[in-house]
Amino acid sequence: MVARIPQTSTDSINIHMRIIEFTRDIEERGKTPRSKCQSTVKLGSSDQSSCVAQGLRARQSGKKGPKGKVLRGRKVKAQKYGGPLKDYS
Repeated sequence: MVARIPQTSTDSINIHMRIIEFTRDIEERGKTPRSKCQSTVKLGSSDQSSCVAQGLRARQSGKKGPKGKVLRGRKVKAQKYGGPLKDYS
């Protein structure tokens, strides 16, 4: 049988602060810098999506754009960044 150590008020404050710091980091992240997008390094999924939405990397989907053209291999901006593609997520 394992004995439980009761939590003190400072323990709950520390856990709460860690959660706030973690969520704040995610919110402040924003868009990926242009220099990182233009490099040939393989990016994480979030950075890759940001670069594609900014029109700095080519799209990999087989879907068609607003004018009926396939988007694969094209650099097209999302509406969020002043382009023609709507965000359907």
